Amino acid sequence: MSADIGRMPRTGRSHASQFPLSALAWIGAPVALGVAIWVSTRVHVGPGWLEAALFVHLASVVVGLGAVLVADYFAALWVLRLDTLAEVIAGTQRLHLPIWLGMIGLVSSGMLLGPDLSADTTRLKLALVFALLLNGLYARALGGRMAAAGTTVGTGLLVRGALTSVVSQACWWGAVWIGFAAAQARAAIGRL
Repeated sequence: MSADIGRMPRTGRSHASQFPLSALAWIGAPVALGVAIWVSTRVHVGPGWLEAALFVHLASVVVGLGAVLVADYFAALWVLRLDTLAEVIAGTQRLHLPIWLGMIGLVSSGMLLGPDLSADTTRLKLALVFALLLNGLYARALGGRMAAAGTTVGTGLLVRGALTSVVSQACWWGAVWIGFAAAQARAAIGRL
């Protein structure tokens, strides 16, 4: 991986390209997740706050995963030759804000939901979230490299883009499924 992968071109067309990635983002996102996990072991909220956190958590899934699905829809339009690659890249870069807002909402609300850190499924979900954070940072940088390449995006960048999308979908849907299963288990315990 080259040293300039995090440097975004300043084309004026993309909101994401106006803010270059730095080492701070690559370090800050995992540290923020670690802090959220630590806070989840220290903070226990009452039923009202728990319901509010659950609402924010679900709304954040809609915002974050919804934006990811739109980005992948744009890519599908390009594969079907219904859109240009430049339009797909520009549209996808605009979606980084709602994707990251969704991630921030999920992590910040998730720490209030009382995750059982001793459960293997919770650990798997946290691993998926960690992978998603790193993959999202990489996707943003990769989008910048694709935008800088213009119409001559090489096969290597396209393959990395496709793999980044597959990792994203696997992490998002895996985390959603685990969250759903955990909610069902809690509901079943509550009915006993």
